[in-house]
Amino acid sequence: MTFAIILLALIVVCFMFFIGIYNALVGLRNRVKNSWSQIDVQLKRRHDLIPNLMETVKGYMKHENETFVKVTEARAKAMNAGSGSVKDISAAESELSGSLAKLLLTVENYPELKANQNFLALQEELTSTENKIAFSRQAYNDDVMTYNNKTEMFPSNIVAGMFNFAKSDFFEIEDKAEKQAPKVSFN
Repeated sequence: MTFAIILLALIVVCFMFFIGIYNALVGLRNRVKNSWSQIDVQLKRRHDLIPNLMETVKGYMKHENETFVKVTEARAKAMNAGSGSVKDISAAESELSGSLAKLLLTVENYPELKANQNFLALQEELTSTENKIAFSRQAYNDDVMTYNNKTEMFPSNIVAGMFNFAKSDFFEIEDKAEKQAPKVSFN
């Protein structure tokens, strides 16, 4: 009788341990999804700001049509990547960031535009949004790391394998130029 009680207690403890691991994995997976949603909200905000920025800049930069086309195409590509994989979205957003950076660099040649209040307000909004995107990406990658560690470490990897908890992808910069530190020169 004592052996049966000990065996039953051991089975209950193992079952509770199994449930705890499963619940932890579900919680971590949901954190990753929530973090991704936060990035998505900020990306939508950036996508919404770009047309206003473009309209403000167009009046001043009539002969910079190629730059406008690249930003517009990159924005469309980024918006269409929204239902793709993290890698696809990351690549599209990197392309958009690059084309926006080129646009803002071109603005340097137009002092009257740099002084325009609408442009300054939009530029501040875009800068603020970019900072929020960077923070959201960092939080997402932290959550992905925690989740992936849990799915790969023993004994939770056994439960993860049984219930198909797949690894999540990190939000990475694919453009090698974006990884380079900017060069500052005072010459």
